[in-house]
Amino acid sequence: MEITKQTTMGEMLMYDMGIATVLMQCGMHCIGCPSSYGESLELACMVHGLDPDEVLATIEEYLQDKEAENQEN
Repeated sequence: MEITKQTTMGEMLMYDMGIATVLMQCGMHCIGCPSSYGESLELACMVHGLDPDEVLATIEEYLQDKEAENQEN
């Protein structure tokens, strides 16, 4: 799955629940809020005063690290 700034929070979390930890570490602590599931990453970042490009880069790094780890095993 390609994650972009337009990907909804719900789509990301259905793809990989580990992204929730990444988002919380970035300062987004409303992951469990039902209304957040329909928000795009970009909108959620705007609401929280976060840079969506930085958050997206952090998510991509997490996914790349996870993929590399899976390939090693």
